[in-house]
Amino acid sequence: MSKEEFPSEKDLTQEEKDDKLKKAEAKDTEEAADKAAKPKAESKESSELESLKKQVADLTAKNKELEDKYFRSEAEIQNAQRRYSKERANLVKYESQRLGKDILPSVDNLERALQVKADDEVSSQLKKGIEMTLEGLVRALKDNGIEEIKADGEKFDPTLHQAVQSVPAENDDQKDHVVQVLQKGYVYKDRTLRPAMVVVAQ
Repeated sequence: MSKEEFPSEKDLTQEEKDDKLKKAEAKDTEEAADKAAKPKAESKESSELESLKKQVADLTAKNKELEDKYFRSEAEIQNAQRRYSKERANLVKYESQRLGKDILPSVDNLERALQVKADDEVSSQLKKGIEMTLEGLVRALKDNGIEEIKADGEKFDPTLHQAVQSVPAENDDQKDHVVQVLQKGYVYKDRTLRPAMVVVAQ
């Protein structure tokens, strides 16, 4: 290559020197700007990363909260369904309880009527009719799960018997036992519909 293609510093005109100097300064300025911009870009990326991490943490917490609410709601629904099923089963199981309770006073009255002595043909016929009516009622009660509580001579049971009076026991075997039934008691399936009113030996 010839010397003319690459002129030396002294061969350049002042204008060319100034232009060369400007280019060098511009290059230095650009390099300095690049160096200054690099940390800013890194700082911006770091800031964006922290922001994204925070968003992920917030969304994770929100998701956990919603998940907890879902499981609580599901548990409440299941509990409500169980309660409803139990209440419905009890309604079906004990549907005759109220009717039976309302009929018992009529049974008591018929039993008291039968205690009156029949001393003529008409009274005997009437008594026979009352007996048949009472038998029908007792059978209907039994068919619907209502049965008389065994009380006379039984050991006193506060869940089945209501002690309205106590008398001295004639012997040790009679203690805490029912010696007289004043009013019959009835159970409905596994419930005491009406406790028997009794006299207990002490």
